[in-house]
Amino acid sequence: MHILQAVRSGVAFQAARDRAAAGLDERDRRLAHELAAGVLRHQRRLDRELDLRAADPRLHDVLRLGAYQLRMLTRVPAYAAVSATVALAREAAGEGAARYANRVLRALARAPTPRPPGPEASHPRWLLERWRARFGAAETARLAAWNDAKPPLTLQPARWDLDTLRARLREAGFGVGEAPYGAGLRPAAAPGARLPPPARLPGFAEGGFIVQDAAQALVCRYAAVPPGAVVYDACAAPGGKAVTLARLGARVVAGDVRRARVAALAATVRRAAAAVRVVVADLMAPPFAGDAFPAVFVDAPCTATGTMARHPDARWRLSPGAIARAAERQGALLAAAARLVRPGGLLIYATCSLEPEENGDVVNAFLAVHPEFRRAPAAGAVPAPLLTPEGDFQSLPQRDGMDGAYAARLVRAR
Repeated sequence: MHILQAVRSGVAFQAARDRAAAGLDERDRRLAHELAAGVLRHQRRLDRELDLRAADPRLHDVLRLGAYQLRMLTRVPAYAAVSATVALAREAAGEGAARYANRVLRALARAPTPRPPGPEASHPRWLLERWRARFGAAETARLAAWNDAKPPLTLQPARWDLDTLRARLREAGFGVGEAPYGAGLRPAAAPGARLPPPARLPGFAEGGFIVQDAAQALVCRYAAVPPGAVVYDACAAPGGKAVTLARLGARVVAGDVRRARVAALAATVRRAAAAVRVVVADLMAPPFAGDAFPAVFVDAPCTATGTMARHPDARWRLSPGAIARAAERQGALLAAAARLVRPGGLLIYATCSLEPEENGDVVNAFLAVHPEFRRAPAAGAVPAPLLTPEGDFQSLPQRDGMDGAYAARLVRAR
C-alpha cells in the first residue's frame, strides 16, 4: 500500500518500491512488488469489477489490492485476501469502511471470474489506438501482453567476462539463457524455485555484472564509439550505458544534472570497476567548452513507452500532451549536445520510447537545421533487423523480446 501511495503522489514506481520495501525480508518484498505492480498494470480491469464510483476515494487502492489477490493470485486464499484488505480499510477510513470493504470483496469472491480481458483492460485506450495505427491490432495485442508480464532479468558482464559470468551462475545452480542477439545472459531458477533478486546472484558483490536489458546493451554497440575515443554520456544515471560504453573500449565521462542520481551513477561505476569519470553537469549549461568531445551520447529523458513492463505506472502517467512535451525537451537536449561535438565527431541520440515523435522526428527536425550533421550508422554494429530504413536503431518488445529502444548515430562534418 505504501508503494501505491507514493506512486499516486508522483514518485516513480521503482523508487517507491525500493523505499517502501527496504525493511522487508525477501518474501515480503516480492509480494509487495507483485501486488503493487499488478494493481498498476490491471487497474482498469479491477476498477471495472469493483465499480468504485460509490467508494470512498481513500479505499480505491485498498479495494484494488484485495481484488487483485482474489482474481490473479491463486496462491493467496480468498479469506486471507479479504481479511488483509478489511484491515487496511479500517486503518485508512475507519470501521464503516472496513464493513464496506468486507461486503464488496466477499461479493467479488463469490462472483464468477470474467473471461480474460483484452489489452483495453490494462492500457489507456488512446495509447492502444496510437499503437494500432502504427503496428496493427495483432502486434499491439502482443505489445500489451509483454507490458503486462514480468520482464526478464538480463545481466551484462562487468568485472567478469561473459564466460566467467555464465560459469558462475551455472555453478550456483541457475539455468542460463542467451538474451536476444546474444546481448547478455538471462538467468533462470531451478524448477520449483524462484530467481533471487540480482543482489543475491553470484557476482553482484564482486561487480561481476550489471543489470541491463539487451536493448540498452545493443544501443551501446550501435553507437560504435571508436576504441580509445572520449565520449561524454550526458544523461548517464543510473550508469548502465556508461559502464557498457567503457567495456566496449571508450573513455567515458558520465554526467547527470541531478545530484541524487549522480550518487547512483557513481555507485554503479564503482561496483563495476569501470574507468568512468563522473561529474555533476547540466547538458543545457555544460561546464565544457564547445567542440570539447569526439563523441557525445544523449540518452534523453522520454515517455518510456518501450519499458512499460518495468514501469507499470508509466502507462497511467502518460498523456498525448506528454509525448509532445517530451519531444520538445529532447530536441533542446540534442541541440545542446551538438555544441559539444568536435568536427568529425559523433553524436548519438537515444530513448526508450516507441513513439516516432520522440525518435526519428526529433532527429529529422535536428538535421533540418544542423546541416553540418548527417546520419552515419556503423556497418555491422548491430543486426540488420534492428535497423530502420534510415539506418537508426529500433527494438520493439513484441517483435524482439526485449525492451523498446531507439538510437540514431550522427557524425559532424569536419
